[in-house]
Amino acid sequence: QVRLVESGGRPVQAGGSLRLSCSASGRTFSDSAMGWFRQAPGREREFVASIRGITGRITYLDSVKGRFTIFRDNAKNTVFLQMSSLKPEDTAVYYCAITAAVMEISDPTQYEYWGQGTQVTVSS
Repeated sequence: QVRLVESGGRPVQAGGSLRLSCSASGRTFSDSAMGWFRQAPGREREFVASIRGITGRITYLDSVKGRFTIFRDNAKNTVFLQMSSLKPEDTAVYYCAITAAVMEISDPTQYEYWGQGTQVTVSS
C-alpha cells in the first residue's frame, strides 16, 4: 500500500518562508514522479510543482516560479517544497501526489496516490 504523509504547513506572515515535506512509502520512490498541488476554499485543486523520477525534470506553476523550489531526497523517500516570499494568495491545503508514469505532469487525474494535505495560511 502506497502512503504519502505531508508535513510542514502552518500559519505564516506574508514574505515568510516554509518548507513542506512529503514522505512516501510502499513503492519505488526514485522512479516515480512527485507533484505538489494546492486547493484553496471554493477553488479547484491547482498544480504547483513537480519533479520527475528518472529525468529529474522540474515544472512549476508560473505564479510560484522564483519563489518555490521542489527537490527530492531519494535515500529518504521524501520530496520537499521550499516556499519563500509567501503571499496571502498562496493560502491553501497543500497535497503531494505520486505516480509511476505521467504524460501531463500538471494534471491531477494522472497521479495515483495522494497525501492527506497540510494547511498553509499566509496572513498579510
